[in-house]
Amino acid sequence: MKRLFSVAVFAAAMMGQVCVAQADGTEFSVGYTGESTMTYRLGVQFDWDKSWLQSDVGRLTGYWDAAYTFWDGDKYKDNHSLSFSPVFVYEFAGNSVKPYIEAGIGIAGFSNTQIEGNKLGSSFNFEDRIGFGLRFAGGHEVGIRATHYSNAGLKQPNDGIESYALHYKLPF
Repeated sequence: MKRLFSVAVFAAAMMGQVCVAQADGTEFSVGYTGESTMTYRLGVQFDWDKSWLQSDVGRLTGYWDAAYTFWDGDKYKDNHSLSFSPVFVYEFAGNSVKPYIEAGIGIAGFSNTQIEGNKLGSSFNFEDRIGFGLRFAGGHEVGIRATHYSNAGLKQPNDGIESYALHYKLPF
């Protein structure tokens, strides 16, 4: 399984070289789980360049998010995950600073099915997220995000795990 995951990481890195040139920005985040596992995430975002429900209050928009996460636990070290999610964002109106809220559901693949005391049951999991933050003029962004991973009961056990993170987006 680890070899297959290593091949997937390598293939994603190669494809990532092509995709990064068209990405809207790079996201860096640091977080933790309820089991004190640290998470370090590196992702790329692709803006949808679409707006809905535009008004004086704000607008609905979104982006694709592809990311690599390193899970640094005490008992089970060196867990890695790759994820891909569509994310909807409601961006409130503002001049140089725009508050936003976001939510999305995507997929994730883990190199290990156990993170500390949580047994995920399978390497394939769903990634659910909710967050809020601030977008600054020039495309920089900071925010807080809660992300839940589980296999939605497709395989037992299905303990799932949450990560709470602070993130920063560097625009291209």
